[in-house]
Amino acid sequence: MCDRVRVLERKQDANPVEGHSSARLDNPAAGLAGNDRMIQITAQMRVLVAIEAVDGRKGIDSLARLCQEKLAEDPFSGCVFVFRSRSGTAIRLLSYDGQGYWLAQKRLSKGRFVWWPEATGPTKPLEAYEAQLLMAAGDLSRVRAAPMWRRVGVLK
Repeated sequence: MCDRVRVLERKQDANPVEGHSSARLDNPAAGLAGNDRMIQITAQMRVLVAIEAVDGRKGIDSLARLCQEKLAEDPFSGCVFVFRSRSGTAIRLLSYDGQGYWLAQKRLSKGRFVWWPEATGPTKPLEAYEAQLLMAAGDLSRVRAAPMWRRVGVLK
């Protein structure tokens, strides 16, 4: 029993986020980053949702190529691209921040994403609140916000 206690003590001493105020048990990666939101969606960000579902096995390079070839968008633009898996149980967000790509995924434990946009083109732009609601597996068809009075400048 003493050996096991000593090993645990060494691990705790070597932990660089020990005592870090934002490190929480429910989100260790966010604690390492010093923030509990890795991709923050603000009103100034451009958010595009891919209408067509994609293969859930696609990685960063495949999704970036898909942005260029099928969506006719620049993956280096800083835009947040949202993709849905064919099964409808997962969404992925891809964004370039100037240093590299962020790829975030949310897979539902139960059910599917009930709302997905329909459009004639390959993408549909979303407002920041709509993207946040979509990530929470909400139904955007049932939610209406106050109309935009004056658009905030979009970051490019």
